[in-house]
Amino acid sequence: MSESWLIYDGNRIPVYERLQRLCEYAGKSSRWCDGLWSSALEDPELYEELAYYMNRHSFLDRVKAGGYSMTDLYVQQLDLYNLRQDTGKHTAACNKEEMVLNAFDKMAGMRKDPDRRPREWQEGFGMDKQS
Repeated sequence: MSESWLIYDGNRIPVYERLQRLCEYAGKSSRWCDGLWSSALEDPELYEELAYYMNRHSFLDRVKAGGYSMTDLYVQQLDLYNLRQDTGKHTAACNKEEMVLNAFDKMAGMRKDPDRRPREWQEGFGMDKQS
């Protein structure tokens, strides 16, 4: 009879727990959270970036997709928030943790599909473009 072994990285448990708490705080569903977690586990560089953020609350900024970093994607999320709120700046009501999570989600998507670029960066954010 052969033995079977289950090997896991115990360091991932606290990262996942922090991600769950952050998702809950940001109003993300557990399903959304698990989707981001799965994407991170499939991509070691994205996982490293996520783990770094969960442990230090800042970006390592090593992971890239299409020439864009996590900071680039985070700033894009803030710009989108400003545009939607029509305030010109992110207010105290801006959930910056949600912006971080959205940036990680966008990075995961861009790394799975390298030709995918944020549409807003190709077309611009402005709503008053000439036709």
